[in-house]
Amino acid sequence: MSEDIIKIKSFLFAIRIVNLYKTLISRSEYVMSKQVLRSGTSVGANIREAKNAESKADFIHKMGISQKEADETLYWLELLQATNYLSYE
Repeated sequence: MSEDIIKIKSFLFAIRIVNLYKTLISRSEYVMSKQVLRSGTSVGANIREAKNAESKADFIHKMGISQKEADETLYWLELLQATNYLSYE
């Protein structure tokens, strides 16, 4: 059985997002942390839904939603970095 790399990587990404959320909450950042938690964990959830799609069109739709959630997550991460809640050091 081959590994499902997108399933694995999206799950590991969600774990990192949850840990980031915990860190941001400990720094009293509640609004952006909740947004990045929601969108970041949604990526993998939508990929899992796509795996059980009812049709090819349903699969494409759910993967598209996952892509949009990934882009939204990138926005929140960039905003957190620009406002000095995160650094790349």
